[in-house]
Amino acid sequence: MANTPDRKPDDDELDVFGLTHPGKVRPDNQDQFLLAALHKRLTVLRSSLSEAQLLPFAERRLAFIAMVADGVGGGAGGAEASSTTVEAATEYIIHSMDCYDRKDAGEEAFIHALEDAALKAHEVVQAKAKQNEDQARMATTLTLWMGVWPWYYLLQVGDSRYYLYRGGKLTQLSRDQTMAQDLVDQGVWTRAVGERSRLANVLSSAIGGQIAVPVVTRLKADWDNVHLLCSDGLTKHVSEEKITQRLFEMTSAQQACEQLLQDALDGGGSDNITIIVGCAKRKR
Repeated sequence: MANTPDRKPDDDELDVFGLTHPGKVRPDNQDQFLLAALHKRLTVLRSSLSEAQLLPFAERRLAFIAMVADGVGGGAGGAEASSTTVEAATEYIIHSMDCYDRKDAGEEAFIHALEDAALKAHEVVQAKAKQNEDQARMATTLTLWMGVWPWYYLLQVGDSRYYLYRGGKLTQLSRDQTMAQDLVDQGVWTRAVGERSRLANVLSSAIGGQIAVPVVTRLKADWDNVHLLCSDGLTKHVSEEKITQRLFEMTSAQQACEQLLQDALDGGGSDNITIIVGCAKRKR
């Protein structure tokens, strides 16, 4: 394998794709996702320099953002919660642009910005729920990945997941915030018992719920990493072994997403399905 570059990938060196599907059982889709590049832009009004000379200064990517939100609460409430959360978190991140561009911005600055984005979304969803009695139980998960070279930041609330694939190995780096997982972590249940329990579908932390506990993790960036964000509509029906196989065989992010979606539908498609896959393009 050729040595991978020790620099931030350019926009045209990224291969990223996302999709969402209602599944085969649910009448509506309460999932939302977002892929976005956050840029610092220079608008040139007049110059004697040529367009080619100005191009390197015209626009610079500060961060890349991916989000998955899986609404809960039924009907319009879940859909409203997930869309509101993605909108509120995105708005907060944009308003925090100076944080991503400061040379002295350290780990704590990014962690606090992401925690605040989740808590702001939590406040907005709760406020909307109070305004509408029919949506009093609206809530959502939020899994947010942000690439700020040379680091990745993962924000987790709820049980949508983030997986890292590298060198043939798939690792779940997010932690499911469910009642079942809490009991597994406390040593009360084994993982197998937790996965079979109905409490595996009961969130212990959610945006808009009784409590939201955002957890932020920092990871070292690397061109060889493949990233997967998904709602539980995928992992209910597709094993980690099958996901590993699909990412090993992938020819593009779009092809991997579409194949995993088909696997989830073939497995039953009992829930909404949202999948994001991203990586740096390989140099051959």
